[in-house]
Amino acid sequence: MQSRLDKSPVATWWWTIDRWFLAAFLSLMGLGIVLSFAASPAVAQRIGLDSFHFATRQIIFTIPALGVMLAVSFLESRQIRRMALAMLCITLVLMVAVLYIGVEVKGARRWVSLAGVSLQPSEFLKPAFVVICAWLFAEHKRQPDIPGNLFAMLLLALVISLLVAQPDFGQTMLVLGTWGVMFFMAGLPWLWIIALGAAGVGGVFAAYTVFPHVAGRIDRFMTGEGDTFQVDMGRDALINGGWFGVGPGEGTVKRVIPDSHADFVYSVAGEEFGLIMCFFIMTIFAFIVLRGLGTALKEQDDFTRYAVGGLVTVFGLQSVINMAVNLQLMPAKGMTLPFISYGGSSQIAIAISMGMVLALTRKRPEKRKQLGFAPSQRAMPAE
Repeated sequence: MQSRLDKSPVATWWWTIDRWFLAAFLSLMGLGIVLSFAASPAVAQRIGLDSFHFATRQIIFTIPALGVMLAVSFLESRQIRRMALAMLCITLVLMVAVLYIGVEVKGARRWVSLAGVSLQPSEFLKPAFVVICAWLFAEHKRQPDIPGNLFAMLLLALVISLLVAQPDFGQTMLVLGTWGVMFFMAGLPWLWIIALGAAGVGGVFAAYTVFPHVAGRIDRFMTGEGDTFQVDMGRDALINGGWFGVGPGEGTVKRVIPDSHADFVYSVAGEEFGLIMCFFIMTIFAFIVLRGLGTALKEQDDFTRYAVGGLVTVFGLQSVINMAVNLQLMPAKGMTLPFISYGGSSQIAIAISMGMVLALTRKRPEKRKQLGFAPSQRAMPAE
């Protein structure tokens, strides 16, 4: 336990960090490791790997993810902006490169191999995009002569173009939705809201018309016809688990779900630990989003308000999309459940995002003084 009189960086971090956020993130990381042992052995055996291949790799991914999240949480607001700008520049270059040298999977190019390590640039692009847009919105509000909103729109157009080129319709909708929430927080007029809503509807229609795989997923969702094996098995796993589950390692439906360790780990949680576990996981995500938005609304600094709001929004929307797909409430998207689904790029990128949230929501020194926590005041002897 750190003393309040200790002025070291670690002690200052401990007394200024939002420990509720930290506990929630650690809980999700822990659940990710537990559920990887439940969901991944069948997948590993099916493709001829060691039973705990993916579970071991999940632990390997989680350790550096935890380190990255904690390291980022030590940064100041200005350092977060600089880090985001560097990430944005690098990931935009990689997003262009992936179109030419990326690994093609099921007709899409979303992965690039660097020094033998596979990365999905779009995962790292999201937190950088959110923070830079937050800075642009804040600068425009601070000084209306600065065309921050216009630059944010141009950046959105660039990012959307690169995502559509891959193509990655799920990430496109996620980025659009998050940007819309941030623009709303920045005080856009109702005319803009209507225009953006119409553009979103038009974009969905265009994607349905232009991309056969998007049309196929929507058609299968609406009609129930075609190859719906994976989503059907995900639903059956939840039904088989009931309220309290069949017990750890006792699931049967999970053994035939191709992506049970990744996109459908939520269904595995439902089968083995029951709907009670599903509601528990949902509650943690809801807590993070609601606490993040509540904290953002109380912030006096515009940049911090927009950045925290945007980061928890993209985190929440991604979790909602994943859980909705598992519950057959949305067409299949191929999107991971933050901190829980298997995936190295996703784990590290989300850790960076939530490290930024921890950094931006830390109590500032002036707030500590107002609350009577200033070490110099507490140590001053009575005269």
